[in-house]
Amino acid sequence: MTGLIVAYAKGRIIGNKGRIPWDIPGEKTLFKRLTTGNIVIMGRKTYEDIGKPLPERLNIVVSENMKNDTGDPNLIVARSFEEALRISEEYNATKETDIYIAGGESIYRQAMDIVDVMYITEIDLSVEGDTYFPEFDEKEFRKIKEEYHDGDIPYKYITYLRNESYRQEDS
Repeated sequence: MTGLIVAYAKGRIIGNKGRIPWDIPGEKTLFKRLTTGNIVIMGRKTYEDIGKPLPERLNIVVSENMKNDTGDPNLIVARSFEEALRISEEYNATKETDIYIAGGESIYRQAMDIVDVMYITEIDLSVEGDTYFPEFDEKEFRKIKEEYHDGDIPYKYITYLRNESYRQEDS
């Protein structure tokens, strides 16, 4: 399974100046629950915002010029999104894991046509931003779950599953 996991504020904003412009513990909990024990593909800026390899996951960072000098065996640098997918497939040849696409904007755009499921957190918050989650054709997916969370910063989780009929028509 290839999934996409994203949180965005009003206007589909996912970042500002290389940082995520909010801190919502519940959203981080969902991310950790879904991705632990699996593969996470992210761009360099997303990795730099996190600041270190995520524990208990294979972290694949897409970057043309980043060096992997951490010594962490759970961190691999791929030179392209396609290489990241190839590495994921090779890794999955010996383990049964899911692949999660975790941003940023360019990585989401490249992944949109291949994901099976999208885990989206819509945050009811207006923030300044310079990085956005791309539009997608909702008829390609069906909403299978929607869960609202109230609090200081209200948000809702939405899970979209790709329509098999669309995948077959596209093949």
